[in-house]
Amino acid sequence: MNQNQPNTLPPEYFDQVYQANRDPWNFETSLYEREKYAATLAALPRPQYPEAFEIGCSLGVLTAQLAPRCGHLLAVDVSEAALAQARTRCAGLAQVEVRLMRVPEEFPSQQLNLIVLSEVGYYWSPADLARAADQIVAGLLPGGQLLLVHWTPPVHDYPLTGDDVHEFFLAKTDESGPLRHLTGQRHENYRLDLLEKR
Repeated sequence: MNQNQPNTLPPEYFDQVYQANRDPWNFETSLYEREKYAATLAALPRPQYPEAFEIGCSLGVLTAQLAPRCGHLLAVDVSEAALAQARTRCAGLAQVEVRLMRVPEEFPSQQLNLIVLSEVGYYWSPADLARAADQIVAGLLPGGQLLLVHWTPPVHDYPLTGDDVHEFFLAKTDESGPLRHLTGQRHENYRLDLLEKR
């Protein structure tokens, strides 16, 4: 893990990024993102998840695609600029609740069948990743699933890499751990792992 930048990136970092560009990572237009979203949805083995939580929903592009598989989907982000777009995009989806929330400082109280952590974990410091992981494990119902999807090449101003994040969670899947590893995929620039609470 990169200890040179131990601090979690603050909400102001993301507000500045979205103010400079309404779709800074080309979520709406990139073929890479389209293919990654298709792989993300295809990795989920169940047709329906009654209570789902998406950490770092950004503009809500994945949120809108995930919504038909969810009874209730709480989609959160730290950037109000991003959430304004997510609210507009998901306005016709009654099962979607879009909220400003900063994990791990805050975490929903309901028990969850699915948590999606996609392109978020490397923004956390190692300490915040550990705190968030504890909350995620506690927040999942037995049999609840955690889907991790992250870009793997290092980015100079991110505290962690995607591999750091996935390996941290996979360390919780040994025989005595709270999670089990259902499936994993490694693509050219990202990886995907599906875990389930024992």
